[in-house]
Amino acid sequence: MNHTTKHLLAFAAFAAMALGSAAAVAQSTPASAYPVQPAPGLYQAIGEKPGIRALMDDFVVRLKADSRIGDQFRETNPENLASQLTDQVCQLAGGPCIYKGPDMKTAHEGMEITRAHFNALVEVLQASMDAKGISFQRQNQILALLAPMHRDTVTVR
Repeated sequence: MNHTTKHLLAFAAFAAMALGSAAAVAQSTPASAYPVQPAPGLYQAIGEKPGIRALMDDFVVRLKADSRIGDQFRETNPENLASQLTDQVCQLAGGPCIYKGPDMKTAHEGMEITRAHFNALVEVLQASMDAKGISFQRQNQILALLAPMHRDTVTVR
């Protein structure tokens, strides 16, 4: 089993768990409303806000360049996207940041995002986390925090 397959299996398990627990969460939810709690020490382990920003800067570059989903981010301001993602992941990971961007349903409305798009995004994020030296365990913890967003992000069922 290769590295990507391991991550996708781990993500699928986290997504199934998180999506099940997210059933009671309203269709449109702010980042703070997702039900998964951060693992102890996650925020510090991923480098606090500067580490998260470095991760998101790398992620946005890879995302825009990815042939599977890059077109969906063609018109996106990379600085703004990296900044909002930094605040969102920082908050979810237990840091002091407050995400003030739109909820995931509103942000992705009309974008025709499929599960294949979502999975491609996860793979791109995994490549960025690998590049930044984030351990497999911490990567899975990050993915567990993001998994509940699947419900509000995928718009094509």
